[in-house]
Amino acid sequence: MDDYSTCEISDALIKLGSKHGGHLPDIYCISPGAAGTNRTPSSAGPGIRIEGPAYTVKMVLFDDETAPKPTTHFVDGAKDGHIIVIDAPPVKSAVWGGLMSYGARARGAKGVVISGRCRDVVEHEEAGFPVFARGQSTLGQKPFTRPSALDIPLKIVCSDDEWPAVLVRPGDWIVADVDGVVVVPVEMMEQVRNACKRSREVDELCKTAIQAGNGVAATFAKYR
Repeated sequence: MDDYSTCEISDALIKLGSKHGGHLPDIYCISPGAAGTNRTPSSAGPGIRIEGPAYTVKMVLFDDETAPKPTTHFVDGAKDGHIIVIDAPPVKSAVWGGLMSYGARARGAKGVVISGRCRDVVEHEEAGFPVFARGQSTLGQKPFTRPSALDIPLKIVCSDDEWPAVLVRPGDWIVADVDGVVVVPVEMMEQVRNACKRSREVDELCKTAIQAGNGVAATFAKYR
């Protein structure tokens, strides 16, 4: 998606009719991040950005006997140049640890986006592997969760019942930066790119006018 930010991409998707703008709520950069343990959405730093096609992983509760089990470890199935997207049950344990970051990086994955929790933050930073997640935990997967299916469509939901679920399909384009994470349906990429280009041109005109001392309301009325 060139160098368009997640904010620009979400705006473009909204203009194109998306109800959620592709936004995966409450997921932010855990690693690489600023030193210290108090990581917030603003602590990742402006240079953090990953993008690429999605390789999806569905997690279920550990004692779910009805869900299938993959024949390969989900990290071993990671694809070169892809971003791993994991959908986990809303539990307090992590579904991603330090050794997984080393394994994913060795297979050429660009990063991981987790609708769930991670742990071993120092190891992710040592590996230089980008991890975006809803939060952290000291607990590992077992006996809380397990992988169920790989490379299937995921329906990412958040705790806010009013927020629409976001569909992430294998191959959909993922962009993650300091502002958050968005998913672009692969068939809409060109439309989104064109919409971002137009919006950036307008924003540059607005920025120039506002910096010159023009009022925000008058500038928006003129250019937007």
